[in-house]
Amino acid sequence: MKRFLRYLAVVVGLLAVFLVFAAVSAWPNVGSGANDPHAADIVRSPQWHGDRFANPLPMYSNIQGGILQMLESQPGEEPDAPVPTIDSSAVYAQPPASGLRVTWFGHSSMLVEIDGANIVVDPLWSERPSPFPWLGPKRWYEPPVPIDHLPHVDAVVISHDHYDHLDRASVQALNARGTRFIVPLGVGAHLIGWGVPQERITELDWWQEAKVGNVRVVSTPSRHASGRLSPQSDRTLWTGFALVGPAHRAFYSGDTGLNDTFIDVGTRLGPFDVTMIEVGQYDPQWPDWHLGPEQAMLVHEEVRGRVLIPVHWGLIKLAHHAWTEPPERILAAAKCSHAGVLIPEPGQAVEPTTHPVIPHWWPSQRWFTAEQHPIVASRRGDPNEKFDVPVCRSPS
Repeated sequence: MKRFLRYLAVVVGLLAVFLVFAAVSAWPNVGSGANDPHAADIVRSPQWHGDRFANPLPMYSNIQGGILQMLESQPGEEPDAPVPTIDSSAVYAQPPASGLRVTWFGHSSMLVEIDGANIVVDPLWSERPSPFPWLGPKRWYEPPVPIDHLPHVDAVVISHDHYDHLDRASVQALNARGTRFIVPLGVGAHLIGWGVPQERITELDWWQEAKVGNVRVVSTPSRHASGRLSPQSDRTLWTGFALVGPAHRAFYSGDTGLNDTFIDVGTRLGPFDVTMIEVGQYDPQWPDWHLGPEQAMLVHEEVRGRVLIPVHWGLIKLAHHAWTEPPERILAAAKCSHAGVLIPEPGQAVEPTTHPVIPHWWPSQRWFTAEQHPIVASRRGDPNEKFDVPVCRSPS
């Protein structure tokens, strides 16, 4: 018994040491919800209900099934060969000839050069989008363009505070360049805790806007959630963004499930020369959290987009589907809608209004069609009541 108690004491001690180590390593990345200078704006928001933000349409989640599937891993879900990337650092020496250029760095991290304003979207340069630098999904390739090779950045827009969209190290690196940050309500407290001066932070509610040069940055509704492994879940807002310049318009969906607001976005702020809509990291166990390819195409049409650049894929594994499935399915959906789709290599700078031709750069492998594995959002959090989403019945 004494030997057992000694062993037990050692195990408990080691566990305690590990927990302290985990807490210390995660603490800087978790962020802060305290002392938010916009606290009064938060509680006045139409999206604030009781003690947190809420979607107009509730979201359905099969938490147990979804988590179990995320823990699984199947062949093809991650690349088994290097992913091609392009370093566009030299391109930035000249502004885009067309006035509009987009560089997709993987996942939802982008640089949008629009009508003289340079705007970074959801920067993610860290190795892992996780509170722990040693645990969590690891990126498949190094950042195609080093953060210090970016051109002058006029503003950073952040859609919500999940780790794959709000990355502390990237925020601090861009803050060192004196960059301005435009974020949803409540997210500013994280930035202040990481050293960003309050005067360089603009917080927006849905339909509110800020100016960056001659470009209007408008917060648009989305259907999602927030939180960083803390008791502050859903205490910060989630959003998309419309970038409305004097000559060009761009729309970024942020993370969102399908909802009834996108037609209104198109009517108020469209048409858009380019849309950057999330197409990856989807699962039928949680169909209201992310769009998936077919619903992304529907959103592209509803906001009156001309060219779609699919995002939220191609860098990390967060869901149970082949890593090449999102681009294949969005191209299949485009055959029915006749929409323009550009799928640049990570780091490739493209001018969407010039309609460049980009070769199929990802490997061909097995993937499931929309008919085989449909992703269709619920209307009111009821999995038996779904949106009507057209499916293109073209062969894979």
